[in-house]
Amino acid sequence: MHAYEQLFSWHNITIAQALLTKNDMSDRAGYLNARNTLLGLLELRVLPIVNENDVVAIDEIREAKFGDNDNLSAMVANLVDADLLVLLSDVGGLYTADPHLDSEVQLIPVVERIDSHIEQLAGDTLSQRGIGGMVTKVEAARLATSSGVMTVIADGRTPEIIPRLIKGEQIGTRFLPITTQLESRKRWMLSGLGYKRKRYEKGEILIDTGAAQALKERGSLLPAGIKAVRGNFQRGDIVNIVDPEGNSIAHGISNYSSADIDIIKGTHSNRITDLLGYEYGDEVVHRNNLVML
Repeated sequence: MHAYEQLFSWHNITIAQALLTKNDMSDRAGYLNARNTLLGLLELRVLPIVNENDVVAIDEIREAKFGDNDNLSAMVANLVDADLLVLLSDVGGLYTADPHLDSEVQLIPVVERIDSHIEQLAGDTLSQRGIGGMVTKVEAARLATSSGVMTVIADGRTPEIIPRLIKGEQIGTRFLPITTQLESRKRWMLSGLGYKRKRYEKGEILIDTGAAQALKERGSLLPAGIKAVRGNFQRGDIVNIVDPEGNSIAHGISNYSSADIDIIKGTHSNRITDLLGYEYGDEVVHRNNLVML
């Protein structure tokens, strides 16, 4: 039993191990599967422990490797819309110089934006443990904060470090998000649609009044509320969702292709398997993968 498994078993916390590779993030369907799986586990109050799948991402396939847990954690934070990313090290945070070499250094408590100066400080500060040291932690902080996730670099040996950070205690170096999560996700989805001459070239789903109201109340899009589908898209593509008046009210990541939706539209979710021979969940677009306009 791993140390973390023993720790969580003592606290009666159910855990699950999830293995990811870079290919899981770059592939549309893989990204969607990973996101839905992790969010589904959290909804069931199961704590996922995420590691890189080293069996698949071998050294010979370097482009398939994250290479370090810092960048992997930033990708996962973005994947699950985390509120806080904590990167633990053997130093107290980002300093004005390497604290292992200079006793007169000062801790930088807050970084509002990662610029060339911050990057240089990270290059001058080496961690004695892990891959990449402070450089990769600042790289991870850049990725996370650009997605709207607050990031903290702190000393993992500090007693009760995670609960104290969650409570908002000022420990280590805090990197402020440069955008909100909603703005970041909305911008990502809008950019995925692109600027096309045809409004529904990427894909468009026409829904009824009941489905439109459900989306406004933070619901998911079920096949029963779909009236028609336009365009040709695949599972994992970003689609435009249109109400009965022809207004574009949301963008979301589709769990099903346009061909599949054309078959299951207007039916109850429990008939998906009967009609398709398989299913990717009850929702055509899950609420966690949807942005209202």
